[in-house]
Amino acid sequence: MLELDGVRAGYGSTPILRDVDLSVTEGEIVGVMGKNGVGKTTLIRTVMGQLEPTEGTVTFDGEDVTDRPPHERARLGMGYIPQAREIFPDLTVEQNLRMGETVNEGGDRLLYDEVFEYFPILAERRDQDGGTMSGGQQQMLAIARALVANPDLLLLDEPSEGIQPSIVEQISEDMRTINEELGTTILFVEQNLQVIRDMADRCYAMERGTLVDQLDGDALSDEDAIAEYLAV
Repeated sequence: MLELDGVRAGYGSTPILRDVDLSVTEGEIVGVMGKNGVGKTTLIRTVMGQLEPTEGTVTFDGEDVTDRPPHERARLGMGYIPQAREIFPDLTVEQNLRMGETVNEGGDRLLYDEVFEYFPILAERRDQDGGTMSGGQQQMLAIARALVANPDLLLLDEPSEGIQPSIVEQISEDMRTINEELGTTILFVEQNLQVIRDMADRCYAMERGTLVDQLDGDALSDEDAIAEYLAV
């Protein structure tokens, strides 16, 4: 579904990603964990096309998209939930969701019924302005907006950031359900240990812009193994 091969990227003359090799198979939930400032957001932005690699290639569903802009990647089937959520605060919940219809031009259906089933608070508040909702509710709205056009791949940048623990747990459960019921492939970056354990089938560890380890199976059940890459 997604492959990065020898990717380097940064901002101006400042390199951030260094020779990143990453793969995500269709139907997987893959995490990338690490402390603040190691390059996790830069990685997600590079996958989405908001940042162009200086070296290496990004392949999505068998197609080289290294030089494709974000809107073209979205139409190919990438749904993106940024760290700051970036909903439209002056639009209603329903209007925000409609903005997601431009994702995945090859999709054969819209998932409004499923979205409202996963996030019933959005159905209850479909006429409410997005900017008046809590942080957790806005995160649900951002996920639902990216999901409504049935994308092949969801990209999440720190879904737990600024959200109360009970909502974080619910969102983690919802993402597992979405993956299992819809077959949606998910790549997320995170530094919340519990989210990583709850969501990921396997997880890369990132340090200083480089992927230094990969954990799956029993290793993902080992708090000490995960905390090694998250502790300050």
